[in-house]
Amino acid sequence: GGMGKTTIAKAIYNQIGSKFEGKSFLLNIREFWETDTNQVSLQQQVLCDVYKTTSFKIRDIESGKNMLKQRLAQKRVLFVLDDVNELDQLKALCGSREWFGSGSRIIITTRDRHLLSLRSCRVDRVYEIEEMDVSESLELFSWHAFKQPSPIEDYATHSSDVIAYSGRLPLALEVLGSYLSDCEITEWHKVLEKLKCIPHDQVQKKLRVSFDGLKDVTEQQIFLDIACFFIGMDRNDVTQILNACGFFADIGIKVLVERSLITVDNKNKLRMHDGLK
Repeated sequence: GGMGKTTIAKAIYNQIGSKFEGKSFLLNIREFWETDTNQVSLQQQVLCDVYKTTSFKIRDIESGKNMLKQRLAQKRVLFVLDDVNELDQLKALCGSREWFGSGSRIIITTRDRHLLSLRSCRVDRVYEIEEMDVSESLELFSWHAFKQPSPIEDYATHSSDVIAYSGRLPLALEVLGSYLSDCEITEWHKVLEKLKCIPHDQVQKKLRVSFDGLKDVTEQQIFLDIACFFIGMDRNDVTQILNACGFFADIGIKVLVERSLITVDNKNKLRMHDGLK
């Protein structure tokens, strides 16, 4: 969470959208997928966006699938599904390639890589966002803190401290930059010390979504154990330790990697983004 998936998808959508006969961008699908009414409204939104009319009325999910399949096949469409977290969402909104006219393009953003590897999904390519480097992080932070691409001279050291604290997470850099923009330089040190003990609620809330999305309490426990004790340790050693505790870590660690909650480096060591610890 907070790596910039939605921002990149929006940029692509705005850049190439005019080349298609119809387009639709469904934002924050995970948040709207809790009731049947919202599910149907998302199907209607796709048709309304593509055909630029509000005349489409859908009774239920199944009839919506049929209507989408019939109507979208007539056009070359650009379709973005943002923050997908369940296979049913993909089935209801873009059931198969046959739903879309030739030359259509579908972009999916998700925190769960496993969804994109399912046979019924069949994505052509998976793009994992790379972490920003220090100079990119400093520039993003500066635009929000100082309204310019680099820090004001007296704030350079403190700005570097913020970059280190944020783990170069775009969301954290934007939120903290805006938050600190109203603070005098004498306050920056105190604010940073406080944030190390009490994380900013906007950043914490965004990052916690992935953890709360773990449906198995055992997977949550594995994540917490890794965060507290096992960062930097060999994956196989950690798996043996957690299996001995009855946590089925072979499966659990695989799920955490697919959800981007942890990573495994080229030496088979477990890693985690600083913002999640």
